[in-house]
Amino acid sequence: TYSVVAVYQNKNVYVIPNDQGNRITPSYISYEPDGTTLVGDAAKNQLSIRPQSTLYELKRLIGRDSSDTSFHIDLKTWPFKVLLDGPKPMVSVKVGDDEKVISPAMGSALILMKMKNIAELQLNQTITHAVITVPAYFNDAQRQATKDAGAIAGLNVLRVINEPTAAALAFGMDKQMTDSKVIVFDLGGGTFDVSILTIDNGVFEVMSTCGDTHLGGQDFDRALTLHIIKKMASEGIDVGTDQKIIQRIREAAERAKRDLSSKLETSLQFEYDGIRKSYKVTRAEFERLIDDYLKKVIPHVEKCLKDANLKKTEIDHVLLVGGSTRIP
Repeated sequence: TYSVVAVYQNKNVYVIPNDQGNRITPSYISYEPDGTTLVGDAAKNQLSIRPQSTLYELKRLIGRDSSDTSFHIDLKTWPFKVLLDGPKPMVSVKVGDDEKVISPAMGSALILMKMKNIAELQLNQTITHAVITVPAYFNDAQRQATKDAGAIAGLNVLRVINEPTAAALAFGMDKQMTDSKVIVFDLGGGTFDVSILTIDNGVFEVMSTCGDTHLGGQDFDRALTLHIIKKMASEGIDVGTDQKIIQRIREAAERAKRDLSSKLETSLQFEYDGIRKSYKVTRAEFERLIDDYLKKVIPHVEKCLKDANLKKTEIDHVLLVGGSTRIP
């Protein structure tokens, strides 16, 4: 959902803010009618204006085969086309009156180029080498596709490391702990990872890793979006396949999800047919909508403990990573 670029200096990790001053950059790509490519915040802002020209959630496609059915549920709400004729899925977006077809790796490369440019502007030097993080449960094909994206972006990818390990490094756990067992619970926008690490005097060892490369906050947004569409249908309003309104509801759903992390209820608001629509959503209602998704993480945690031959009581620390862990 979002990308972050950081630099390791003076034995510390520093996150580099983008040109908007934000530490995170939306992993969105959008094409203007004249062919201009937008990446990041500017691209995300185009989603409700030109949804069929905007790409996102490419992490759910990268390195996968066309025969893989795990992303088929997403096809119902993605405004762009996914072409499954070849061995690997390709994405198609509208650019003016034309169609542009690119691979998920190429799309990821555009995002990496954006992050590379952010770093170069802040550090005032050319960036040629990088370490890229991926979900711990990415398979070899997904990791290779990520390395390919780095190469397309003009980067020498020194190493592809697991996101839970990167999180432990970023939180400075390598400096703080001796002979400790840490479970890293990483529930992000599109993927879920759980890893158990041993950390001893700066040395990391991964004892076990489990997860789901198709589980995260995007699924929660989608569940709330479909809930609102059903409510509208009960009022006699048929959204159908109108991608502009679907994306407006989706953006409002994401805002409501964030609000419900600190409020017991909120209003999900968006414009439809010149009218400001508003629907009250409670935290209890939202938690009911995502309950089936949340239950999916439990077997992965149990398997991770079993694979590491550990009991829950033997875990010294729990590190929560990813925006979706902020959901009460």
